[in-house]
Amino acid sequence: MMDINEIREYLPHRYPFLLVDRVVDLDVEGKCIRAHKNVSINEPFFNGHFPQHPIMPGVLIIEAMAQAAGILGFKMMGLKPTDGTLYYFVGSDKLRFRQPVVPGDQLILEARHLSNKRSIWKFECKASVDGKEVCSAEIICAERKL
Repeated sequence: MMDINEIREYLPHRYPFLLVDRVVDLDVEGKCIRAHKNVSINEPFFNGHFPQHPIMPGVLIIEAMAQAAGILGFKMMGLKPTDGTLYYFVGSDKLRFRQPVVPGDQLILEARHLSNKRSIWKFECKASVDGKEVCSAEIICAERKL
């Protein structure tokens, strides 16, 4: 398990763009991670998306999945951003949204390593709320030395 302080060691993101609140399961040998994002009405994006019917923007759900995958990748390599390596989100395949995410939801983020070749990493990711899948995608990241 990783709390927010340890997560901040593995992700360079900061408020309002750090979208992983807690890692509840991390299996480097099994190449998978499970993390949480608690969705609050106080999120800055709800002011405009949409004031009368707040919905978490889909691109931020994708970003949250990519951040969970990034933590997994760093852990698999045994590195942190302070070691001079970053992951850039460079694409997604097989992206699907199934239902909206609203304030009060706890977004469960799961990522499983699929492959890595020549600094390109691919992860199978999904996000769910209350046991129902809300989004899934293959997330592609590029590992870059600083």
